[in-house]
Parts: sequence; structure tokens; C-alpha cells
Amino acid sequence: MSRIRIRHSTGFRYEGDVTTSYNEARMLPMANNGQFVLFGHLDVTPHSSTHNYSDYWGTKVTAFEVLNPHSELSLTASSLVEVRQRPEAGQLSLSWDELARERLRSVELVEQTAQTRLTMPPDDVKALAAEVKGANSGPASTAMEILHLVYEAVAYEGGVTGVRTTAAEAWEHKRGVCQDISHIALGALRAAGIPAIYVSGYLHPRPNAEIGETVSGESHAWIEYWDGEWRGWDPTNDIPIGERHVLVGRGRDYNDVPPLRGVYAGPFSSQLFVKVDITREA
Repeated sequence: MSRIRIRHSTGFRYEGDVTTSYNEARMLPMANNGQFVLFGHLDVTPHSSTHNYSDYWGTKVTAFEVLNPHSELSLTASSLVEVRQRPEAGQLSLSWDELARERLRSVELVEQTAQTRLTMPPDDVKALAAEVKGANSGPASTAMEILHLVYEAVAYEGGVTGVRTTAAEAWEHKRGVCQDISHIALGALRAAGIPAIYVSGYLHPRPNAEIGETVSGESHAWIEYWDGEWRGWDPTNDIPIGERHVLVGRGRDYNDVPPLRGVYAGPFSSQLFVKVDITREA
């Protein structure tokens, strides 16, 4: 068990005063099996009334609007989360026939087997998924082999992709960040008929960090796949989801869980800023 404190600051700076802005933030961790939220609060500047709700996928959303002229929009999410060891992958031996029957009973499983624009795999990834599926007896072993192959094939490299980069584009260059690698993994798993979810959150970057030590971090992405129950896996690092992962949101792809999304009125361009501090407290 670990206790992690996160301070995530983000927002936009504009070249001049914009008159209004309408926004949604998905920055506060959600409680789930293995994760307990001890504290979570979002500050918005300029001050604005907020509306909080959980979206279709269960992610906490803070919606707000700023109706006065402003040259900067700033948000700070402060959270304290207790994370416990998640169940290990591969404990079940669900067959392909059993998986097919379960998909017929669950809208969620059907939705998370369908591809999106960001996860749609190229033909060679589809062929790879089919080959792995044919060589394995069930979804659990197929999922693990696919995830290992994606990790080996795609190098982590920042600055070469963006939030609109598709899995096919990242696969072509065999480079990308956690978002791209997760999209590739999702596309391959779904191509094999395995339901899989995009997950956003945080990863403490130092496994051996001292208690009380604050380190610079960033948002992170990983996946969950279903083999009788949902299993978390970090395809960027080729590790199971553990006590360093803090879950914020789930969806079909990145478009369902961006930390901050909005529109504003004004002729000026905007610049995004982000800072994440992570502290292990136990």
C-alpha cells in the first residue's frame, strides 16, 4: 500500500484578454477497486462557479465557465490517494467462446471492443493480433503476448506526436509517448476481440522515492483489458498497474479523458502550461 499526494497545475495563457471560456476538467482521481481517494479538490482562477458530475465512463468531471475578460485560465488539482496492490493479470482461464458469450450480455464489453479513429490499427497490426490469437488458447495469454510485442516494437520518445496522432501514425514511425503506445495496444487487443479501455492518470516516476520527497511528474496513460474481469497493464513500461499508478479516468481513447478541454471567445492564440508534482507520503 502507498499513499501519494498529487498537485497538478494546468491552464492556458492568452496573448490578450478573451471575453469568455467554457471548459471541462478531468483531473481528480476516482475511487475504485485498489484505490481510495482521501482528498481531492480543484481550484479555478479566475474564480468561477462549477458543476461536478461523473461522465458516462465514470470519470469525475468539473464543468465551469468564465464570463469575464481574462488573459489566463489556471487550474490546480490537489489530491491525496491511497493505492493498494491490484489483482495480478492472468489468474483466470476464460476461453474465447466464454468471452464471446459475455460480450453478448454486456454493452460495456461491446463498446470497448469497437475501434475509434485514434485506436484503429493498420493492417499489419491486425495481422499480428490475429497471429497471436491463433497461437494462444485464450484471451489472457493473447493479451499478454500482444502487450509485450507492442512494448518491444514502439520506442518511447516525446515531441514526435501530438494529442491527435492516431495509433496507425505512431505505429508507422514506431515512436511515441504513453498515449500513443496505449492507443496502439488498444487497437491490437480490440482487433483480437479482447475488450480494452484507455486509462488516464499519474505514475510516480521513482519506485524508490523517499517518503516526503516531491518529484516532478506528468500525466500518464495505460490500458485495462477484460479476460473475465478488468486487468490493468502499463504498455509503455511493460508492467502491471501497481502502487505507483493513480487512476483518474477511463474511456475509449484519449478523447474521452483529456485533463482540460474547452473553447473561448476572442481573436488571440493560447498556450497550454502544465506542471505535476508527486509526493509519496507512505
